[in-house]
Amino acid sequence: MTDLSKFDPNSVGNPNNNIFGLPFSEEDARLVIIPIPWEVTVSYSAGTARAPEHIFKASLQIDLFDPEYKDAWKQGFYMRGCDKKVLMKSDYLRKEAELYINYIAEGEDINDNKFMCKTLKEVNAGGVFLNEWVYDQTKDLLNAGKLVALLGGDHSTPLGYFKAIAEKHGDFGILQIDAHCDLRVGYENFKYSHASVMYNALEEIPQLKKLVQVGIRDYCEEEFEYIQKNKERISTFFDKDIKEQQYEGTTWKTITDDIVSNLPDKVFISFDIDGLDPKLCPHTGTPVQGGFETEQVFYLFKKILQSGRQLVGFDLNEIGVSRDEWDENVGARCLFKLCSMLVTANPVAG
Repeated sequence: MTDLSKFDPNSVGNPNNNIFGLPFSEEDARLVIIPIPWEVTVSYSAGTARAPEHIFKASLQIDLFDPEYKDAWKQGFYMRGCDKKVLMKSDYLRKEAELYINYIAEGEDINDNKFMCKTLKEVNAGGVFLNEWVYDQTKDLLNAGKLVALLGGDHSTPLGYFKAIAEKHGDFGILQIDAHCDLRVGYENFKYSHASVMYNALEEIPQLKKLVQVGIRDYCEEEFEYIQKNKERISTFFDKDIKEQQYEGTTWKTITDDIVSNLPDKVFISFDIDGLDPKLCPHTGTPVQGGFETEQVFYLFKKILQSGRQLVGFDLNEIGVSRDEWDENVGARCLFKLCSMLVTANPVAG
């Protein structure tokens, strides 16, 4: 057990310790954060593959006192180091994917170019590799009795974790905070694109009984039609509809009650940072005007816990890297809140 008798939670964060300046080892921590340095299929701005290390640095500035989840950190949060092989593979395939995206954006037929055919095959193989790697990492930790958080990286990264959650917990639902539906079918011909993660989850994980999307404000007709055809498994709360309800006098509490009522007993939170107002995450990969304040999202999360539903895990993705570290600062604070909530929602047995 970690000795906290000489640790001062009111002091400056110690960079020689782990995430948030905490002195826990992986063995002693109840919650383990897995950083996923991957951004192969991002379709606009890159940088999120290197977000975890920047978030680690920003996390040292966070006060550990949270009156809502007091002393939750004492159960132990630990973040692993970024896997260099995964990062190197991401960097290589990202360059390949960029060439491919630029090629098809100009209307070229990939069948006319053997190099582009090879590139597409390599990128798709990379997606399979990542899914299997994430599945193996998360499954091992879950089987060891750890709570697990995933820190991206782009939003393609949690699919393997969803599969591990399904094996561990059986039927579950995903609450997706996002500006985008991520329901495209093989976006840009990349099967495991960041823009396809929820489509792949619904198609490949039968234990995923409900996807509840909140804050959606940028989507294509194909995605809208998919939602309409799968209403028994998908409930989408569009940003425009939420705002109009509020303009007409509906409270955020009433809206959150409706959102929570659509969730099953076991809930996984998949938090794409671009679900927030872009003033909070200007360097995210694909920013869209609109979105939430952090406190709105935290209130929704709190209502899930108060409803008696079980929070089984979370991912936090698409955080950008900026010179002033503003995005990383916001991301670190979202991460701390989610970690505190996850351990609080899963009390240690007797």
